[in-house]
This record gives sequence, C-alpha cells and structure tokens, in this order.
Amino acid sequence: MATDHAIGIDIGGTGIKGAVVDLGTGELVTERLKVKTPEGGRPKDMLTATEELVDQIDAQLSGSEKLPLGVCFPAIVKRGYTLSAANISDEWIGLQAEDLFEQALGREIHFINDADAAGFAELRYGAAAGVDGLVILTTLGTGIGSALIYDGVLVPNTELGHLEIDGHDAEKKAAYAAMERESLSWEKWAKRLQRYYSFVEFLFTPDLFIVGGGVSKHSEEFLPLLDLKTKIVPAVHRNNAGILGAAALATR
Repeated sequence: MATDHAIGIDIGGTGIKGAVVDLGTGELVTERLKVKTPEGGRPKDMLTATEELVDQIDAQLSGSEKLPLGVCFPAIVKRGYTLSAANISDEWIGLQAEDLFEQALGREIHFINDADAAGFAELRYGAAAGVDGLVILTTLGTGIGSALIYDGVLVPNTELGHLEIDGHDAEKKAAYAAMERESLSWEKWAKRLQRYYSFVEFLFTPDLFIVGGGVSKHSEEFLPLLDLKTKIVPAVHRNNAGILGAAALATR
C-alpha cells in the first residue's frame, strides 16, 4: 500500500466504520467496513470495537507496515481530550481519548470531532474546495453537527446544532432524527430547517452552506424548499466524509 494512503475511522452513536483512503484523490481503496457501536457507548467497549475494526482493515493490506490513522468522534475534541458526549456515555467527558486510542491501537493517531472531519473532507475533496470566505457545513442526522471553514482553514468545535432557537436546542427539532421520530413530511421538516438556517445565516453571513449526513442523498426533496440568501448545496461525500476527513488529518 502506498505511503499516500491512510486509514480513516468514523465513530458514531450506532456504528463504527472505516477504510483506507487515497489521500491524493479522496477515494476509498479498500472496502468500507463497519462494526456496531457497543450499547451504552462506554470508552472501554468502544476501544475494543474500534480495535477489532482496525484489525479487519489491516488484514486487507499487504505487508507489515502500519498506515497513519485518523479517528473522528461525536464529541468536542480539544488537544486530544473529549469534552462532551453526544449519544454516547458521559464517561467520555474530560477523557484523554487520543492517548487511550493510541495505546489500544498501537500507533500514533489524530483524533477529531466528526463534523469537523466531514468539513475537512469537503474542503479537500468536495463542495468546499476552492471556495473563498466562510463555508458552514452541517450534518443532519441524530443531531446537527457543524464545521466552520474560513478561507480554507477549519475552525474546530463550533457545535452549531446546540444553538438555542425558540427555547430549545436547534437539533432537537431540526435534525433528521426529529423528522423520522415525528413522521414529518419533507415540507414540514423543511420549515424547521428554514428556521434553523435563517438563524445561522443571520449570525454568520456565510458564503456557502453545505448539507451533509445520509439525508443529503435526498437533497432534492428539501433543499429547494428553503429560501436563503446564501447558496446551499449537498455534501459530495455524504456518509464517507468522516472517514475521508479523519484519514486526511492522520498525518497532520
């Protein structure tokens, strides 16, 4: 395997997925593998599951050299510490997670917030590439993740899904999970998205919105229903963005 490859691991509330990425093209060069996130999302259990997944990925490679590895995670990540816990155990709060993963996996890694990883993937390989000014990527899933990119530089840990709108966290009403939970039509969900994106637009005056997460594959159902001053487009890499971003940051 060439030296311009790295492993990206995307840890989520329901699944942990990973693959080897070509850092030049952003393409997956091995099969994307996935294991279930252990119930409760406790550190010890998630470390074991991630180690199992990395072993499966390593088994697809020829030779004994270990590739650089990046991990993205659903939490605020600062200097290797996880400072929040979204849909995982509260035991992650204040944990020196990067060191724990390095010890478990036997190699140096780069640890980053999952939405920031998706933003970096779109910056390097997708819809944010070559865009000047302020780009805001949001991932619509169980919650709303966000990545803020200014003139090609990622500003980490923005957590714009937790903006308070109408007395509650925006993601409680506007995330894709809310649409599924309440059996909303695309039109009714789009009204909630309109409220959310209009508020973010007022606060930041961005040059581009990018919408990621699995629901972005249905972007034609809801993006045309939004009325914004800012251009809004679907992410290019969707559910692979976390893997790509984590891998791309593995050597930084």
